[in-house]
Order: sequence, then structure tokens, then C-alpha cells
Amino acid sequence: MKYQELVKTIVNNVGGKENINSVTHCVTRLRFKLKDEAKANTDTLKKTDGVITVMQSGGQYQVVIGNHVPDVYKELTEQTGITTNSEVNEDQSPKDKNIFNAFIDTVSSIFTPILSVLAATGMIKGLNAVLMSTGIIDNTSGTYLILQAAGDTLFYFFPIFLGYTAAKKFGVKPFVGMVLGGALVYPSLAPAAVTGAGTVEPLYSVFQGSLFESAIHLEFMGIPVILMSYASSVIPVIIAVYFASKVERPLEKFIPDVVKTFLVPFFTILIVVPVTFLLIGPIATWIGSILGAVTTAAYNLSPALAGILIGGLWQVFVMFGLHWGLIPIAINNLTVLGNDTLLVLGQATPFATAGVVLGVIIKTRNTKVRALAIPAFISSMFGISEPSLYGITLPRKKTFFATLFASAVGGLIMGLAGTKSYIIGGLGLFAFPAYINPETGIDAGFYGAVIGIATAFVLGLVLTLTIAYNPKIDSEEEQEDNLKPETIIDNVEIASPIEGEVMPLESISDTAFATGLLGKGVAIYPTKGEVIAIGDGVVTTLFPSKHAIGLTLDNGIELLIHVGMDTVNLNGKYFDSKVAQGDTVKKGQLLLTFDIEGIKSEGYSIETPVIITNSDQYLDVVEAETELAKKDFTLLTVIN
Repeated sequence: MKYQELVKTIVNNVGGKENINSVTHCVTRLRFKLKDEAKANTDTLKKTDGVITVMQSGGQYQVVIGNHVPDVYKELTEQTGITTNSEVNEDQSPKDKNIFNAFIDTVSSIFTPILSVLAATGMIKGLNAVLMSTGIIDNTSGTYLILQAAGDTLFYFFPIFLGYTAAKKFGVKPFVGMVLGGALVYPSLAPAAVTGAGTVEPLYSVFQGSLFESAIHLEFMGIPVILMSYASSVIPVIIAVYFASKVERPLEKFIPDVVKTFLVPFFTILIVVPVTFLLIGPIATWIGSILGAVTTAAYNLSPALAGILIGGLWQVFVMFGLHWGLIPIAINNLTVLGNDTLLVLGQATPFATAGVVLGVIIKTRNTKVRALAIPAFISSMFGISEPSLYGITLPRKKTFFATLFASAVGGLIMGLAGTKSYIIGGLGLFAFPAYINPETGIDAGFYGAVIGIATAFVLGLVLTLTIAYNPKIDSEEEQEDNLKPETIIDNVEIASPIEGEVMPLESISDTAFATGLLGKGVAIYPTKGEVIAIGDGVVTTLFPSKHAIGLTLDNGIELLIHVGMDTVNLNGKYFDSKVAQGDTVKKGQLLLTFDIEGIKSEGYSIETPVIITNSDQYLDVVEAETELAKKDFTLLTVIN
């Protein structure tokens, strides 16, 4: 019952129950599909006790809760009756229908429901690997076989489970999706069963002399069937279920209601299963093999560079949901190659985060920060770093960059050591068994994982204790909720330098601006192509392309106005500056003009960030509650 009020607040501030298409959850986040994200009160949610932050990524409105998100999700579904939508939503906004967002949303929707069980069964396989590598049991014992059955069943029959979740995503009847997945792993159609493990001669071969040469052992209505091993596969069943969604819907329309219940699945399965074995399965398997080969080639080109990039950027991938695009590739690599070198390089990240957060716990004098940091530290040690990311490291910036650096070093060491994962195992401390080679046991790759992770943890801790964290920023007397009204002095109201529609900064497409890494502020969708000085000061920056101008006001505030996204590529076209870098300007002076329609005609967005680049020097930068920015309207308030 303790989550009732939190859930009511969340539902009200995502636009109410009527604005929710569907909702699911992962390890730390509620993932909403909203009819209109503009109706959500993002700022209010971010300030709500029990909410760590809000992210808008991949067509999803993500409310980050923390480790107790399953309890919050349960309360939410009980209050609203809303769960994951089994139908494809046709009323998404155009923004959500771009290819990248659609891909991320599809992958996360299919894999999120299954990841926790996949990790749990992987931990059982990891335990089995530890017991075998230490000589406690051998791989012929009954103990080993039963534990292996418990741990490997889900991964071996992965197409069946993915058939269910993919069906939920694509709007197919879930049990039809399971049948499609089950057909792919039907024992009599496994290549070894048909060929007698190589003792039965094929009828003939197809694609002879090419990379796709295949032996044919059976035909379907005279058409050769290329049999492949679909156990643990990912791509074939997802494509098959998507194809089934295109078959099932017309059947729903044309088959009479009186026989629809059994004839729709009858014809769907009758059509899709043969097409899957004849066409979808082989092509998808070849795609998977090529994907595995490309991933391996990229890794082999420079394991060290791969470790730096994946390790150093993994936290950023998680922030924006980009890691969902890598998970199917890693699972595909395990299926095709027997190991993965992709996700493993990011596994130092939660430990680097834990080291940084431990440093904050040691140094901070703020009891509230310590109370938040301790559970976040424990969570990071077990592989869940979002509470640390959004609650501790990211708001303090330097600690966030310390995490990225320590993670990159950990990834570098693991890359140089050739660390691989051989199972989808647990997270954090529970992931170590996944690095044990099932053939050779504990090898250099395993030691590389231990050394890389330990180095990332220690480096994150040392950086925080030395240069990455100043506890004064969190001291009790500097906290806003402890300040008396009369001590908040010299607040500065910033007028809008541009007329137009005010947008939340996090809603724009450029992630550097949207995440606040360059400073706090807002974005404006201009209705008039003029930039006006909002106070006396100096032009400290004027880009040669004239698309962005920076001012340092006499009161010390540093303001950046960046007209449009990627408009630097226009090389000054449609822009006309009225001042030069170094000029002294007066309040109300015209600084820059630009042609809105001209910029839009070139295909560029005109959403314009207006940010305080030195906002870390102030207690806060608060957005005005206004939808329109006009001359002399207060846009931002800088709180000293």
C-alpha cells in the first residue's frame, strides 16, 4: 500500500489513464507508451519523491523508479487495469514512428519480459560451470545434467519464449507465436536428427560453390527445405511472428465470426510455418551468421579500441536505451559463435559506478545524499546502475565522467585479455561465472574480467576521492530545502532572446543539449528570426557559421543561443550576424537574424536551445511556466 500515492501521482502526471496506451517495466523503469507525451508533466514527475528521473527514448516515456519498480508496477496495474498492450498502437505520434525509435521499442518490448528469467537461468548455468571447473562435479553426473537442464532450457527453447513476447508486441495471438517458435525447435526437424549426425546422405545440394551452399535432406511439396539449427536462435522467430501478424489480420477480417476462433490460427500456422522453413529461417540464419562475423571482425580489428568505446560509452547507451540494440546481437553471437565479445566489454560499468558512489558516500557530509547513495551502491554491485546514474553521478557531472573513464579503462583491460562471455548470466557480481570458458575452464579471459572490473572499481573510487567530487556542492547548508527565504538573494530573471514556442530542453533531438550536459535551460521553436540581447554584456562566442552565439552578461551569467539543430552544416547560409565576437552589447540590441523558412527548406530543425552554460555555478536554473516566449517575457530564473 505504500506505493499507492506514488502511483496516483505518476498516472496523473503522464496525462491520466486515458493517455496511456500501454505500460511495462524493466529492472528499474516503468516504460509507458503514451498517446501524447506532450500531456505529461515531466518536471513534476522528476521532483516527485520515489521517482529518480524521467527519460524519453525509443518512443517510450520512461519513469525511472529504482530496484522496487516491480512493486510499483504491480500497484499501477491494480489501480488502472492497464498492462502491456497486446495490439500494435496505430496512434503514435510521427516522432515515434522513425525507424530508430521503432527498432528500439520493438527490441525492448520483446526482450524486456524475458530478461530477468534469462539472467536467472544463466546464473544456474554459471553455478554449474563453477562446480565443474572446480572439480566438485563432472559433466556426466546426474547433478550436472539436472542443473544444466534447469539452466539451459530457456536458452535452448528461446524461439518458443520469443514467439510469445513477439506475438504480444506484433498483435498476434500469443499461443500462435509459441507454436511458430516450437516448430523451429521440433526435434524431428533438427539437422542432426534428420541426417543421423552426418550418416545419412543428402538428396542433393543447393547454391553449390557459394557461401550459402546447403545440403537438402527433405522437401516440402517438391520445394527443397534448407534445415538449420534454430535452437537458441533469435532472428528467425521474430521475423516469422512479424510475418504472421501480416497474415493473421486479413484472416480476422474475412473469416466469419462463427468459425474465426479456430480457422484464423489454422490458416495462420498453415501458411507461416512452411514459409518460415522454406524462406524466413534460412535467410534469417544467414543474416545472423553474417552479423556474428562482422561483430567478430570489428572486435578482432582492435580489441583494445572496442573495449574503450563499449566500456566508456556503455553508461551513455543505457541512458538513451541504445543498449537494447546490442542485446540481440550478443545473444545471436552466443548462438552462432558460442561466445560474445560485445556486451562483456561493458560489464565493468556497474562496478566503476559503484566505486564512484562509494567515494561520494565517504566524502559527502549530506545525510540525504548518503541515504540515497548507500542503496544505489549496493544496487550497482549487483549490476543495476541506474539508481546511481540518475541519483548520484549524472547530477554532479564530474562523477559521471569519472564513471565513463573508469569504465573505459576496465573495457580496455578486458579487450586486451580477450574476455568473452559464454552464457547470458547474472548481473554484477553474479556475472563472473559467465566468463568461464566451458572447454578450458578459468583462462586469461576470466582473469582479464576480474582485473578489468577491479581496476574500474578502484579507479572510480580514487577519482572521486581526489578530483571528481567536491562535497561542498552537497553540503547541508547549501541545500535548497534548508535555505531560509531571505537567504536566496539576487535571483536573476532571464528574458527570452527569441520569440516562439517554449519546449522542455530534454524534448529536443540533440542529446548533448537534451541531457543538460552543456547547461540547464529550455528550447524555443522560433516564430521570428531574430536573436536579441537580453542584457548588457560581451559577445564571447560567435561561430563562423553564425548559427550560434554566446554572451557573457555583466552579472556573470553565460548564455548560449544555438539556432536550429546541425545548422552548422549550412555554413552561414540563411544567417546574418549584426555583431562580432568580442563586441560589447546592450540590452535589447539585435544580435542575429535568420531565415526560418529557408532553414526548414534545407531539412533542418529550427528548435533552438537557450542555455546557461555556467549553470553549475548556481543553485538552480528554473524554467518559467509559459508556453510562449515573447519580448521581455521571463524565460529562466537563475537562483544564486
